[in-house]
Amino acid sequence: MWRSAVAPSARSGRGWSVFVDGLEAQTRVGIHAHEHEAPQPVVIDARLSYRCAPAETREHEWINYEQYCERVTRFLQTKPHTRLLETLAVELAALSFEGWSALDTVTLVLHKPKIRPGTQRIGIELDWTRVDYEAYCRSGAINSASACA
Repeated sequence: MWRSAVAPSARSGRGWSVFVDGLEAQTRVGIHAHEHEAPQPVVIDARLSYRCAPAETREHEWINYEQYCERVTRFLQTKPHTRLLETLAVELAALSFEGWSALDTVTLVLHKPKIRPGTQRIGIELDWTRVDYEAYCRSGAINSASACA
């Protein structure tokens, strides 16, 4: 068994993360008139970094990737239309921090597949820490789709 040279009480989650690549869900997003007509696919890559070392016996200290994927997919499928991928990324980051207290940082990459001829993908990337999330909550910018804890 691997043992750390650092005392257990001094260990943090540094180095531990969960990644989700290519999670595809249908959602309503976009600025163009045709994008308001029906849901369209959005693909998400997420890296969820721990703020503590994951522990099997304490569920609040690990990130359940199956529950994460289900929650993100359900949110995207049921939310009202959003004009910008940037707004959608902020909503997903807030959802991530609200749902998993073990989360320290999140990186989200969102793109719409085949959105423009001649490109493989066009999208956005958001890197947030828990401090960014807390500042966002304090700013009052949060909307009704997501409540800061």
